[in-house]
Amino acid sequence: MKENTIPPTRNGVAEGPGDTGDVADRIARRALARRGAHYASEVRALLDAALEVMRRCGTASRPRVAEIVTAAGLSNEAFYRHFRSKDALVAAIMEDGAERLCGYITHQMAKEPTPEGKVRRWVEGVLSQAMDEETAAATLAVMWNAQSVGEGFLAGPPSAAGLLAVPLRAPYAELGSENPDLDASLAAHATVGRLADHLWQRRRPTGADVDHITRFCLRTVTHQGACE
Repeated sequence: MKENTIPPTRNGVAEGPGDTGDVADRIARRALARRGAHYASEVRALLDAALEVMRRCGTASRPRVAEIVTAAGLSNEAFYRHFRSKDALVAAIMEDGAERLCGYITHQMAKEPTPEGKVRRWVEGVLSQAMDEETAAATLAVMWNAQSVGEGFLAGPPSAAGLLAVPLRAPYAELGSENPDLDASLAAHATVGRLADHLWQRRRPTGADVDHITRFCLRTVTHQGACE
């Protein structure tokens, strides 16, 4: 008959097979992990709520912190735990949106076997922000709020254009760019600037717009050295 055994203990507390350190360390790590997950959910709720409130207000008025925390179901204390001001929140929304768009664009570019095709997919992805009425309204509202607090659509750090330039570097290098980082940055700033024009004018980009901007972005690298 197998005898009952008692788990090894340290300071009188049973240890599991995967535990390391003393009980105080383990409890502290678990508490920090739970707090980190809770704080991340708070930040996401604030970002999503602020975006929705800004979209609703459009360019007619700027939402107050009280409106944002109410929409998020949180408190002012939770807001200022993560953001020193509404300006900081707007900057975070800009960065979050640019990162999401980068993920979408990178996925679309991966479908193309040629660098030329990847560049076109990149242009289509950037201009997609002005294609759908709801997306365009939200992007314009964020842009409008960002300009009012000195975190303009083309400003940073990190700027929307700076983040969006990243997936353009590889196809530019493949096309023979002498400086893929700089060329991608210049093309991204030009294209994002054109996107801003479409948003302000409430004008959806056409296929001809996509074609023209794609040719411009390709000429950036294919004509290098022609003036030497």
